[in-house]
Amino acid sequence: MPPKKQEAPKPPPLIGRFGTSLKIGIVGLPNVGKSTFFNVLTKSQAAAENFPFCTIDPNESRVPVPDERYDFLCQYHKPASKVPAFLNVVDIAGLVSGAHLGQGLGNAFLSHISACDGIFHMTRAFDDEDITHVEGNVDPVRDIEIIHEELRLKDEEMIAPVIDKLEKLAVRGGDKKLMSEYEILMKIRQWIVEEKKHVRFNHDWNDKEIEVLNKYLFLTSKPMIYLVNLSEKDYIRKKNKWLLKIKEWVDAHDPGAQVIPVSGCLESKLQEMEEEEKKKYCEEVKTQSVLPKIIKSGFSALQLEYFFTAGPDEVRAWTIRKATKAPQAAGKIHTDFEKGFIMAEVMKYDDFKEEGSESAVKAAGKYRQQGRNYVVEDGDIIFFKFNTPNAPKKKP
Repeated sequence: MPPKKQEAPKPPPLIGRFGTSLKIGIVGLPNVGKSTFFNVLTKSQAAAENFPFCTIDPNESRVPVPDERYDFLCQYHKPASKVPAFLNVVDIAGLVSGAHLGQGLGNAFLSHISACDGIFHMTRAFDDEDITHVEGNVDPVRDIEIIHEELRLKDEEMIAPVIDKLEKLAVRGGDKKLMSEYEILMKIRQWIVEEKKHVRFNHDWNDKEIEVLNKYLFLTSKPMIYLVNLSEKDYIRKKNKWLLKIKEWVDAHDPGAQVIPVSGCLESKLQEMEEEEKKKYCEEVKTQSVLPKIIKSGFSALQLEYFFTAGPDEVRAWTIRKATKAPQAAGKIHTDFEKGFIMAEVMKYDDFKEEGSESAVKAAGKYRQQGRNYVVEDGDIIFFKFNTPNAPKKKP
C-alpha cells in the first residue's frame, strides 16, 4: 500500500480584532536586530544602537505590500492615482526575562505588544563580538523560549482577576448569563496556566470560545512569524547551525507557523545600493532580498487580503479580512455601496492578464456577476453596482 499522505496542519482559528487597520509588531530580546530590520523594512531611521532599550517608544510605519498583480495593473492602465495595500509595522523595544514582572521596562513593552495584532518574532543566530547579547551568548532556541514564556506569564497574570470577578458574579452571585463565559475562561486558564501553552497552539477552539478569546485578546493568541537573523555569509550560503534546531522547536510547539531566515546586515547593504548595483550584486552572490516574502507573510498572518479596482483614473488595492462577502467589500469603498449593493462584477486577475482586456474576458465568458453571498477572493478585480439616491450607479 502506498504510504498514507501526511495531512497539513490545521490552520489556527480566526482570533483577534476585527477591521483592517491591523498592526504587526517586531518582538525579541534586546540586540537581536529588530530596529535594524525595521529600518530596512520601512526605510525609516529608528535608533539602532548597541545597548538594550534604545527603542523605548514604539516606532510605527506602514509598508506597501509588494505584488506583481498590482504592478501589472498599474502598467496596463497607467492610472492617474495608484494606491497599493499596506502592512502596518511596529518596532517594539527588547523584552527580557522577567518582563511580565516589570523587568527592563517590561510592562510598557508588553502593553505595546498588546496593541498589535500579530508578531514578527526575531531571534539572533549570528555571532558578533561587537554586539553584546543580553543573555551572555547566542542561543536562539533559548531566546525564543524566553519570549514565549514572558507572553504566557503575562496572560496568566491577566486572566486571574477576570476569573475572580466572574466567579463572584456567576458562581456565587448566580448570574446565569455569565456562567458560560466563566466556564470558557476556566478552560482557557487550564490551557495557559496548567498546560503552559499559548492560546494559538490550540486549533480546536469552537465559535463560542473564540468569541470570548476575541473579547480578551490574550498575547499568546496573536499569530507569530519567526524571523531568524543570520550573518550575511550564512544567509547567502543558506546554512547555519541553529536553523534546523529552530525549525524543529517551532514544528513541535507552534505547528504551521512560518520560519523565515533573514540577514539584517545584507538587507541594510542592499538598501544603500542603486537598483542596478543591487541587481548585479545579488546575481553575483546568488541571493535576493527576503523582505517581500516577509511583508506578504505578515499581511496574510493578520488574516488580510485585498481586491482591486482598476481603471485609467485609479488602480487601488482594497484591504479586507479573509472570507469577506461582496457587500461588505463594497462598503470598504463607500458605505453607500454596501447599503445599496446590487451586484459585484468580478474578473479574476489571471483571466484579465491572459485575455488582455476586460472586453476579451467578457467575450471568453469569464466575467461573472456575483450576488450578496459571494465571498471575495484575494486579487479579484471588481466593479460594484449599487442603488443609492444621488450617487453614481457604478464605481470602478
